[in-house]
Amino acid sequence: MIRINQLKLPVDHTEEYLWNKAAKTLKIPVSEIRSLKIIKQSIDARKKEEIHFTYCVEVEALREESVVHKAKNVNVSIAEKREYVFPKPGKEKLSHRPVIIGTGPAGLFCGVMLARNGYNPLLLERGEDVDRRREGVDRFWEGQRLNPDSNVQFGEGGAGTFSDGKLNTLVKDPFMRNKKVLELFVEFGADPSILYVNKPHIGTDVLSGIVKNMREEIIRLGGEVRFQSHVTDFITEGGRLKEIVVGEGERILTDVLILAIGHSARDTFEVLEKRGVPMEAKAFAMGLRIQHPQETIDLSQYGTPDQSLLGAADYKLTHSCTNGRGIYTFCMCPGGYVVNASSEEGRLAVNGMSYHKRDGKNANSALIVTVTPEDFGGEGPLSGIAYQRRLEEAAFLQGNGKIPVQLYEDFKKGRISREFGNVEPAFKGLYEFADLREILPAYMTESIIEGVEAFERRIRGFARPDAVLAGIESRTSSPVRIFRDETLESSVKGMYPCGEGAGYAGGITSAAMDGLKVAEAVASRFQMQGL
Repeated sequence: MIRINQLKLPVDHTEEYLWNKAAKTLKIPVSEIRSLKIIKQSIDARKKEEIHFTYCVEVEALREESVVHKAKNVNVSIAEKREYVFPKPGKEKLSHRPVIIGTGPAGLFCGVMLARNGYNPLLLERGEDVDRRREGVDRFWEGQRLNPDSNVQFGEGGAGTFSDGKLNTLVKDPFMRNKKVLELFVEFGADPSILYVNKPHIGTDVLSGIVKNMREEIIRLGGEVRFQSHVTDFITEGGRLKEIVVGEGERILTDVLILAIGHSARDTFEVLEKRGVPMEAKAFAMGLRIQHPQETIDLSQYGTPDQSLLGAADYKLTHSCTNGRGIYTFCMCPGGYVVNASSEEGRLAVNGMSYHKRDGKNANSALIVTVTPEDFGGEGPLSGIAYQRRLEEAAFLQGNGKIPVQLYEDFKKGRISREFGNVEPAFKGLYEFADLREILPAYMTESIIEGVEAFERRIRGFARPDAVLAGIESRTSSPVRIFRDETLESSVKGMYPCGEGAGYAGGITSAAMDGLKVAEAVASRFQMQGL
């Protein structure tokens, strides 16, 4: 195969145009191209009058080495083929099947790979299956009582199910796990374009079907998936895990337990600490969500509010504040909604969510400030959780149990808003005007205001007075890291911390990749015989 980088095409190009462009670059007739595969597609909007797509493609042709030589182009080369390889099974025998706690991306992808290689895993999920979970979340957003075990954070698919479904990651990938994750997403129902678009996303509506298909595959291959199965304790003996307790007393024996518990499993973190599982508090980030009209973002990024050919525009912004803090946008949701993402009674958190089409009227993103253990006002591995809870309790009180909302100009001046301006709010969940400054520590308020003003210089209209703020965005990543060694095992033998909740990922793709990594570690050590 021949790889061609930096193929530039107009945004309204046809497939035929792409083939002709590739042939011209290779200096061969298009008839000599046997196949063409898009490896990467991105939008170059640096010059608004010359917006175009940039492609990397792989081409199968006659006499490929000769073609590359004659092309005399630095962007043309023989493609290097690298594929994901799952390890051969190890020699240690298991007495019991592996157990995975959590059916978010880490747990599901780990479960699929173990099931496909004969390990018959048992997946335990405290929340409901994705269909009943979605029905319950919709009722909560309409004003009914929160279910602490099945909500935006807990249930089949994990927290990412109610998000934009972003699949981009900055994780270095010499083992091709990223590619494998995307291929599995496509196999289970995602659009094949995620394999090559620069910033792939799935959308909450499509992701629901994908996680269901993954569950059915695990079951078909001999695994088991149980919902409303809350793991409440861990029984160890001589520094090794022997059993887990589900609910109020059911005990399950296991040699291998994969902790894919997610970043909001606070009660589980508490039990793990009591049982002596080594962990530490880690830095994360918190702040607010901001909403603008999507056409404002499209106009800034594309030079036109017409997104018909390019899709809803996104952005990623950072700023170093004069107080020494850094602020950045996170989990930007084009055409999306701000949702009530609470998981504990008396506490309130928000997140962003988009459907696959991203055709909502507003863009939103988190404006978050890094917080470190020095900010938590306490000691111990769970001090970050305590800090989250204090701010979430303040948000719940400020909004009287609803999402607390404030216009940007009023936030700057410290007054409660009376009515919305020209930005029509896009929320999932009830909301109420409140003073968001009463929720945040002073350094966070200062950083957000300075950051929004700085971002105005990048995106005109970002600091508009009627931009809609909501809080608190507190579940950006885990505030805890559960230690694991080079074999990915805890010092409590038999436990394998995994994914975002354990502190080893930051998003859907990186969590799924860590799920593959832990499945590899288990498979390369153990065989499944005599069960």
